Amino acid sequence: MQSLRDLRVGALKFAIEGLDRVSRLGGRSPELPPHLVTGLEGEKEAYFYLLRNGYLVVATRWSAGNLPGDIDILAWKDTLLCIIEVKTRTAHDLAPAEVAVDSHKRSILRRLARRYLYQLPQSKGAQPVLPQVRFDVMSVYLLPGNEPEITHFENAFGWRERRPDRS
Repeated sequence: MQSLRDLRVGALKFAIEGLDRVSRLGGRSPELPPHLVTGLEGEKEAYFYLLRNGYLVVATRWSAGNLPGDIDILAWKDTLLCIIEVKTRTAHDLAPAEVAVDSHKRSILRRLARRYLYQLPQSKGAQPVLPQVRFDVMSVYLLPGNEPEITHFENAFGWRERRPDRS
């Protein structure tokens, strides 16, 4: 089962990379700053990692329109909705990539998650049944000449910030 999934994901990745190359050759891809290109590449690697690990990815770069920010990846793992923030680096710095998900970014992700949940279809007249939500962070290192290094931090933070114990 896993090998069939890997084969399917590998074929999909190959096809998407081919379409990206054709788009660049045809002059249809917009010129983006290098840091955005790196981020998009990391999100693509995270996407395929999730597919290989049995997640159902339902959206990438989802935004609510009138709220600032976006959710890099929305995916389901069985009945659990995963809100995934991807941080990509091209070198191992002093601080790991996942540290960049600070309290401000977590606040934005929570607000966007609430909006996403609000817009899910609900049965008319029934008490809404909201899915369980998990906030994940993925670090992707794209080091030249190496395979991507991906670390998936499941349940990296929750709906509320923990306040430091002042004992």
